[in-house]
Amino acid sequence: MNLSVTKTDDLTERFRAATAAHARRHPGRVEGRQPVHTVFVPADRFSRTTAPDLGAEALRLLNKHTPGDGSFGATFMLDPSLAGVIRARVAAKLAKDPVEDLRIDFSDAYGARPDDEEDADIAQVVEAVAGAYQSQQLPHFWGIRVKSLASAARSLRTIDGFLTSLRDRLGRLPGGFVIGVPDVLGPDQVMVFADYLDRLESSLGLPSKTLHCELQLDHPSALPVAADILKAAAGRVQTLHFGATSYALALDLPPEQQRLDHPACDHARHLLQVATADTPVRLSDGPPNLSPRDDGADEVTSTWQTHSKQVRHSLNHGYYQGWDLHPAHLPARYATLYDFHLTGAEEAIGKIRAWQASGTPPTTTIQSLTARLKRGIACGALDPSAL
Repeated sequence: MNLSVTKTDDLTERFRAATAAHARRHPGRVEGRQPVHTVFVPADRFSRTTAPDLGAEALRLLNKHTPGDGSFGATFMLDPSLAGVIRARVAAKLAKDPVEDLRIDFSDAYGARPDDEEDADIAQVVEAVAGAYQSQQLPHFWGIRVKSLASAARSLRTIDGFLTSLRDRLGRLPGGFVIGVPDVLGPDQVMVFADYLDRLESSLGLPSKTLHCELQLDHPSALPVAADILKAAAGRVQTLHFGATSYALALDLPPEQQRLDHPACDHARHLLQVATADTPVRLSDGPPNLSPRDDGADEVTSTWQTHSKQVRHSLNHGYYQGWDLHPAHLPARYATLYDFHLTGAEEAIGKIRAWQASGTPPTTTIQSLTARLKRGIACGALDPSAL
């Protein structure tokens, strides 16, 4: 064989290095359960029983406005053959495990307050978290959301005060904790925040990289540099949250078009999917833009149907987590989610069992079907025997 270039050992080694570097940046999806939602509660309203209280109120609304399978199916436009199963499972979820991820909010829902007032609320929240943890009423995933890094002095004071007081109160940090940071503008901010978390871990005596964060991206300048933001965070980011309504506002869309399912918001979602592909970072859609003003039938049903449509839109775009801000959001979340997972489940199970019997390596289709069934089992939509 005649070759023009006979010495390529150095190039081959560089190719190997480049491939290895890509694998480090894209190690694949993280295993384990992802919460289906994050429920935000203003810090001054959080109590030891917040999670079960939200479930009880959501169940009351469910029983008041959809007392039977027929009304439930009609409200959420479900296949009549599935309505009864879905309603029973939603009711069970609301009674036993209504909140999968809870965020105690010192940001938008809490507002700007004098430092001494926020400090006092931190102390109250620490006591409530300790009580919830000791009585096993703290959700599996939980955390705090602070103000944006544009108000860094207050945000860092809240994080430090909360974690220091919780350490002193419990002697440990309960698992599943995350720090939410809204309105992230770019990698420079995040690099400084990651440095702060390094210092805080050292001061608290925590192992390195114990503290995880979630970043909310809703400014148009942040979306194209999402990959750089993740790099700046040095492996601390657990989830990226997309703030669709703020994003639509920043784009100067007409008020009636500032909605979660606008094509411009879908474009932004896809940018985040590209930035996080084959990484451990998960994605969450942002807040619903409708809550009931009272518990009248028209208000609640309108909220349910709007929120259900938004949840389904997110699911169809590969966003398996979203925000809930009101007890009325929970029945719509779970009704839509369970319908999503139950529809076509038998066919998926059949394909997986046929593959298992074949003894052949799994295809990407089988891997995708398996992942979907695991999500359905984890949230209570499917029985564990599905796999």
